[in-house]
Amino acid sequence: MSKALALNDADFSKEVSESAIPVLIDFWATWCGPCQTMGPILDSVAEEYDGKVKVMKVNVDSNPLTPSKFGVRGIPTLILFKGGEVVDRIVGAVPRNTVDNLIRKALN
Repeated sequence: MSKALALNDADFSKEVSESAIPVLIDFWATWCGPCQTMGPILDSVAEEYDGKVKVMKVNVDSNPLTPSKFGVRGIPTLILFKGGEVVDRIVGAVPRNTVDNLIRKALN
């Protein structure tokens, strides 16, 4: 079963900017209740879109540079990248179909 993979500040360029497929990043923290709600949804998304979209998680407490670079002010924040560029973002906990709609933008 594919799950969302951890991403840190040091690996951002390699995993996102150089990715041949779109990358969905979840900016989260362990203490964030809505972030915990999104965890199983994102694991399910990672499984369904395996090989088409990379789903990754950045813990904002242990990786402050990347959230700062992309203006993350609230969590959870989902940012979708394609070709290393931001395609779209969602702030807050959302239903699965909202995440699917976000991903479809990058796959079309």
